[in-house]
Amino acid sequence: MEPELSHPDAPTAESVETTEGIARERELVDRAIAGDGAAISDVVRRLQDPLYRLALRMVWRPAEAEDATQEILLRVVGNLATWRGEAKLLTWAYRIGVNYLLNLKRQTPQEAAQLSLDTYRDGLADGLAAEDYRGPEAELLSHEVRLNCTQAMLQCLARDERVAFVLGDVFELGSAEAAWILGITAPAFRKRLERAKKRIGTFLNATCGVAEPEAFCRCSRRVDKAVALGRVDPKRPVFARHAVSTGGRSVTEAEQQMIRLHDAAAVIRLHPDYAAPQAKMDAIAGLLTSGRFPMLD
Repeated sequence: MEPELSHPDAPTAESVETTEGIARERELVDRAIAGDGAAISDVVRRLQDPLYRLALRMVWRPAEAEDATQEILLRVVGNLATWRGEAKLLTWAYRIGVNYLLNLKRQTPQEAAQLSLDTYRDGLADGLAAEDYRGPEAELLSHEVRLNCTQAMLQCLARDERVAFVLGDVFELGSAEAAWILGITAPAFRKRLERAKKRIGTFLNATCGVAEPEAFCRCSRRVDKAVALGRVDPKRPVFARHAVSTGGRSVTEAEQQMIRLHDAAAVIRLHPDYAAPQAKMDAIAGLLTSGRFPMLD
């Protein structure tokens, strides 16, 4: 069931994008609803990477995020006729995506194990090497451990707190816009975000040497253990070599930004601007423009 799109806290079109921008999106959406294949493909291209990054933060692994992004895009395109321009197109698509992700029956391994941040912290302390890893691709694998770790720690938050943290501190959306996406009031969103920030901040400051130099954990000292546990594949790093959006931040650029900001939230934001897998997105666009997609009939 798709979320209701009317809400007293819904941001006006002027508060999230210029009137001219909304008008351009409206024209594009009208053409897509009419069955214009190029317009449908353009809608998918505009939304695919941000929706993929949302899904990736919520479900942890790229393969699951690809599947979730596909489902979200199908729902977005199938419901384009219900978009009334009350928020920009991406904000509206985020709302559909969040609704889908919060109700996803599949659990991440951390969710299934009901892993808390305290338990996760204890696990990081177990097997920490005395010295930095100095084997092949040491810098790359340290990046991979760091990116994998921040993904895993997010999964230790309840989904409602996780998505609030992602929208508010990772994507840096305003409270009115994020609250509208979640279908709650702005004060309720701020309270939820504050709880999530407190949990993550406490964990990072007590654990992570990137966030707090006095903390015990170092990514370069977790490489051997992560490889031994199968959490990092030295031959196929999942995150450190993930494709990024055209013009988006690379791993190195994201890390430099994190160093400049030097706070707990920046550690979580250090992921680059990942791009959705293009082959799968092309397949989705092909399905949507084939004339066989029933929700566009």
